[in-house]
Amino acid sequence: MSIPVTQRAVVVERVGGPEVLEYRTDYAVPEPAEGQVLVKNEISGINYIDTYFRTGIYPSPKPEILGREAAGTVVALGPKTEEFNLKVGDRVIWLADAGYAEYSAVPAAKTLKLPDGISYEDATASFMSGLTVLALAKETYTVQPGDWVLLHAAAGGAGFLMTQLLKHIGAKVIGTVGGPEKVELVKSLGADHVIDYRSDEGKDWIKTVMDITGGRGVDVVYDSVGKDTWEGSLAVVKRKGTIVWFGNSSGPTPPLSLNRLASKCVKIARPTLFGYIATREEFEGYANELFSLLASGELKVKVHGLYSLSEIKQAHIDLEGRKTTGKILLKVSE
Repeated sequence: MSIPVTQRAVVVERVGGPEVLEYRTDYAVPEPAEGQVLVKNEISGINYIDTYFRTGIYPSPKPEILGREAAGTVVALGPKTEEFNLKVGDRVIWLADAGYAEYSAVPAAKTLKLPDGISYEDATASFMSGLTVLALAKETYTVQPGDWVLLHAAAGGAGFLMTQLLKHIGAKVIGTVGGPEKVELVKSLGADHVIDYRSDEGKDWIKTVMDITGGRGVDVVYDSVGKDTWEGSLAVVKRKGTIVWFGNSSGPTPPLSLNRLASKCVKIARPTLFGYIATREEFEGYANELFSLLASGELKVKVHGLYSLSEIKQAHIDLEGRKTTGKILLKVSE
């Protein structure tokens, strides 16, 4: 396969809003360094974490190409990649950086062959989010059948998968969402209770959660919203319960005094996916479990929309405006 010298990509030169996403057609194609493979991307994932790097909530060097995952075809191998059994022509999915581009040079250690029967779209719609929710439910807090779980943003990219996984485990799920359409979507996934925090009834979601649990509170809260929900999450978690903060879609949580946790002996976790998949064994283990759930149909994906690279600004506007359900993707190839 002939590899071009330049490519289409989205470049961020400075922090800011969606306006800093610059669509380019003349960006240099990288060469794979030692331990890297060059992938011609077909579908790239858009994740909320991308907005954190764009806005500077998570500092990162600029200029940069955003995007933490993509699926495509290996077109070149760098030195010292033999141990990962990858070859030119393999269909793969990867986790790294610079996914908003036609070509990405990525670590072979974080690149996996895609099983037959799993499309680029389904893989990318579930990969980073799917690995995240598996780690959250298996390691951050080990969910047990019968546990009461409060899941904020239950209709989002991670929430859509998390709701299904929690019900697969046998938990009792309370989801919070914004809007009646999202309520119906999350109910269709099997959630036991769904609260529309935008409705008159749902505005007092703290009381609703406590009523549902008979005043006991929930065993665990999974909170990717942050600033708007952190006080309520502390209020509804049970004595000796756990709160898992794994996102900041409404803004970061403010500094938290440890004394706030004392009265109910609450445990707090602030995990990131890459802390759970640091080794190849961990990475493959969670990925294989995800692929198995997808292949069996026990985990279904939902793609909100497929945007072209040139539509990246609108994609970020839609994501931050909470207008999406499920995952939004970039169609990278022409």
